[in-house]
Amino acid sequence: MLTILANRAYRHLFAAQIVALLGTGLATVALALLAFELAGDEAGAVLGTALAIKMIAYVAIAPVASAFASRLPRRAVLVGLDLFRAGVALALPFVNEVWQVYVLIFALQSASAAFTPTFQATIPDILPDEDDYTRALSLSRLAYDLENLISPMLAAALLTVVGFHYLFAGTSVGFLVSAALVVSVALPAAIARRAGGIYERTTRGIRIYLATPRLRGLLAVNLAVAAAGAMVIVNTVVYVQSAFGLGERQTALAMAAFGGGSMLAALVLPRLLHVVGDRTAMLAGAALLALGALLAALLSAYPPLLGLWFLIGIGYSLAQVPSGRLLRRSARPEDRPAIFAAQFALSHACWLVTYPVAGLLGAAAGLPAAALALAALAVTAASIALSIWPADDQEVIEHEHADLPADHPHLKAGDGSHRGRHRHSFVIDDLHHAWPPVR
Repeated sequence: MLTILANRAYRHLFAAQIVALLGTGLATVALALLAFELAGDEAGAVLGTALAIKMIAYVAIAPVASAFASRLPRRAVLVGLDLFRAGVALALPFVNEVWQVYVLIFALQSASAAFTPTFQATIPDILPDEDDYTRALSLSRLAYDLENLISPMLAAALLTVVGFHYLFAGTSVGFLVSAALVVSVALPAAIARRAGGIYERTTRGIRIYLATPRLRGLLAVNLAVAAAGAMVIVNTVVYVQSAFGLGERQTALAMAAFGGGSMLAALVLPRLLHVVGDRTAMLAGAALLALGALLAALLSAYPPLLGLWFLIGIGYSLAQVPSGRLLRRSARPEDRPAIFAAQFALSHACWLVTYPVAGLLGAAAGLPAAALALAALAVTAASIALSIWPADDQEVIEHEHADLPADHPHLKAGDGSHRGRHRHSFVIDDLHHAWPPVR
């Protein structure tokens, strides 16, 4: 898997991802402490609102930002957004009102909503070989899991020598180092597509996404991921410290079990996908997530929780890691930024639904009720994915162009042109507005 780090451009971008994630992890800890300083016993409400603002920014900003960013040089966009995020992080220690936290969080997450899809759409252009790209997706998943483990430990170590406000400086440094690493390499230019109005450019990615059967299946898988993931992220501390009467160390170990399962799956996926394919792996992951959420309703002790969280972590990576491969194969290179932005927005919309269910229903009706509700959502989502994602998901599809003249240049592309019908790798674009019917 590590052989792809021989590619200098990818190596620098991967390092940029790691340091930015570490900085973001420090900000997460610091934000919790800042919320307590400003709001005391109401800190939970402040953090909950900040998380909701984060998700709203992701859902609303990503497609719009992609529409504008696609016309600018990638490196300039990524560096500019890193510098902006560094500046916002430096401003956070100076706030003295809760509303100021909300404004800065919205600004910070809006920049991330523009940065992440642009970054993700750059990687397949740097690593055109599908096996290399699959390894990159697995490394990216490992980076997220390691960040969840390392950032809290790093924050704890720093807090022994400095106040929590200085953690925001660490966040800023992470973004500045990320910007320097991006500057250090030449990035392939995004392929320009024809001009269009802002509405057309903003909605293009979502329209391609929703018109592609495998991506509609991916959206259902995203909902299963969010359902089980929200149960773990929101309610681990409630299970461990309230229901089981244990401490913070046991909470950290429970989250580590979840991250360990996710890391194990990410490590084996590059080889596994040669055997089973994306659809099988992702649907198996969604089924594991649904089962895990269902079993969470039966938890009554700490050791079974560790095993269950490990199982959910495996399903989490199985369902998520191959998604970049689907996106890459479902759009022209010039449309990749738009379709990655659509995935970013739509997947976070799923979390915007499941976070309140996990938190509010868990608090009002108890953890078993929240687990059952999220399990029902995950089962429904996995079932929808199974039914709408074709089992025979071919890339090369025979189709017709009744709207094109017989001498149109496009009809000469592909194989087997005959009376307006031909075969080629099919994606939704300006000449293909709808998926061909199954024959």
